[in-house]
Amino acid sequence: MTAERILVLGGGPDSEREVSLVSSQAVADALTAAGCRVRREVVDRIDAPAIRALNADAVFPVLHGPWGEGGPLQDVLRDAGVPFVGCDAPAARLAMDKMATKLAAAGAGVPTLPACVLNERDPAPPLPLPVVVKPIHEGSSVGVSICRDMAGWEEALRRVASDRAQHPLRTYMVERAAIGARELTVGWLDGRTLPIVEIKPGVEFYDYEAKYNRDDTRYECDPKLPGDIADRVKAFALATAKAAGVRHLARVDFLLDADNKPWLLEVNTMPGFTGHSLFPMAAAHAGIPFPQLAATLVRLALRDAGRSFTPAPAQGR
Repeated sequence: MTAERILVLGGGPDSEREVSLVSSQAVADALTAAGCRVRREVVDRIDAPAIRALNADAVFPVLHGPWGEGGPLQDVLRDAGVPFVGCDAPAARLAMDKMATKLAAAGAGVPTLPACVLNERDPAPPLPLPVVVKPIHEGSSVGVSICRDMAGWEEALRRVASDRAQHPLRTYMVERAAIGARELTVGWLDGRTLPIVEIKPGVEFYDYEAKYNRDDTRYECDPKLPGDIADRVKAFALATAKAAGVRHLARVDFLLDADNKPWLLEVNTMPGFTGHSLFPMAAAHAGIPFPQLAATLVRLALRDAGRSFTPAPAQGR
């Protein structure tokens, strides 16, 4: 039996395109190292006939953002009839919507910070300050403002108005801020949790620059947490993943406040795979090197399609 032909998709039309380009190349390299036959394609948008024409046995769509990660691409992949890594469309849409994720998680008993949709016509904050204003359907801290006082709130409204001029369909939410909280993330791999990673940014806010470009952010795998916090956070991650209906992989992010209470932030159904990314970092800490992780994810996609996985024979042996 010949090895499967794996199509890795990168790029996309969303604001996280540059991250996707780096992540998709890393995944393609890892799958090649694992013995897969890989074709990487950089796309803006792609339709089902174009995917079928590429004649792949499975697709690893490493796109981040509303179109690539939030349902539309998953619709295309379903229509193409090719096994693919990651969530199906309904779960992808729910997880991309931060408010919907909060509702689903809260229904499963997972604590989430109070939040509401931003009403731009109201000049007053709907929650007591400090608050965070952020897009409902974006990731990587795109468009996030922390408002400690009314001056900060008014500046956030000006930023939202400016952004909406360029992105009129982008909606925002307001969430109670947990100033000074520890940032924790839990990788989810096919129904089990990976080691917790604590994020220790060199700046006050773990923004896009801190996530992908700065070198002063520190990460600690299996950090020391008081009492049973680690077990509780992992249990909350499992409950959130189940409530959202995720598949194959996810990353569930939390804040741990000054009272050592964890709060769900969001779920990422296609985490990054850059050199700074937390999901492959946690997997490596659990003894799963990147090539094995990438191959495992392809294996899961094929498994769910009722097929087995056959890597190519190593060259030169």
